[in-house]
Amino acid sequence: MRAIVIAEPGGPEVLQMRDVAAPTPERAEVRVRVRATAVNRADLLQRMGRYPAPRDAPQDIPGLEFAGEVDAVGPAVDAWRPGDRVFGLAGGGAYAELLVCHGRALARMPERMSFEQAAATPEAFITAYDAMVTQAKLKSGEHVLIHAAGSGVGTAAIQLARALGARAIATARTAAKLERAVELGLAPRMSVLVQHDARFADEVLARTGGRGADVVLELVGGPYVAEDVRCAAAAGRIVLVGMLAGAQAELDQAAVMRKRLVLRGTVLRARPLEEKIEAMQAFSRYVVPLLGDGTLEAVVGRTFPLSQAADAHRYVASDQGFGKVVLTVD
Repeated sequence: MRAIVIAEPGGPEVLQMRDVAAPTPERAEVRVRVRATAVNRADLLQRMGRYPAPRDAPQDIPGLEFAGEVDAVGPAVDAWRPGDRVFGLAGGGAYAELLVCHGRALARMPERMSFEQAAATPEAFITAYDAMVTQAKLKSGEHVLIHAAGSGVGTAAIQLARALGARAIATARTAAKLERAVELGLAPRMSVLVQHDARFADEVLARTGGRGADVVLELVGGPYVAEDVRCAAAAGRIVLVGMLAGAQAELDQAAVMRKRLVLRGTVLRARPLEEKIEAMQAFSRYVVPLLGDGTLEAVVGRTFPLSQAADAHRYVASDQGFGKVVLTVD
């Protein structure tokens, strides 16, 4: 099969299309003919040698999410048949024509979704749902602060908040991305433009009548965390998902104690298989039906053929896009 291989750690130019051995599904596994995959920040870090793949995933083929058709199944799999349209998460290896994953780590694609839309869905929606609902226990009527409104997770979180009856506040560094977020259901007055000083707490407090955010989905990190603490409501829950602005932050411990805040970190890729399956099953049960009836929509910002994976990485690194960048596999 053809796959995009990381020839050595480095820039986008190290991504090369090569012929590699096709994987074989074992007892509880399914082999998927990949029709589309998506580019995530983790792929860029893996390419640079800064985020190794889990031991059970290909070490030199990136790709965390996929959509395609079941190609073959292991002897213990009875839930899937060849030809079934599926999508899901992987520890790596999705930049390829064929991928093997556990049979319970898949979800059935809604009929209305294209492969490109489906490939743009799992990482964004599972991350957002798992962080906001499963971990932070977001409830209807609560305020949730969502950073990086134009990112894949940001666009998913805004829609999920609306579907749950929560009140989303979203930040971005450009007015254009906030305008696009309004199209996803964000109330115009709940958008906050963040300047280079990374200050937003006063704006969030003003938009919540001084109460603050009950839940914060932190996708940027760095100096944003101190501002999160400033504008979090009493008993607020801050979930740390991303560190685009850095891994270090000053923390007002007195404010954390006074407000009785919970700060929680989360990742998906490094979790044990059973925990990944649990996240996928929650996605299948609660999110996929909303994708099927059009309540939620995957936001595909741009597509590239798999052979142009290097160009796709450059585009993602430029931080110019809105939504997910998808690679199509012919």
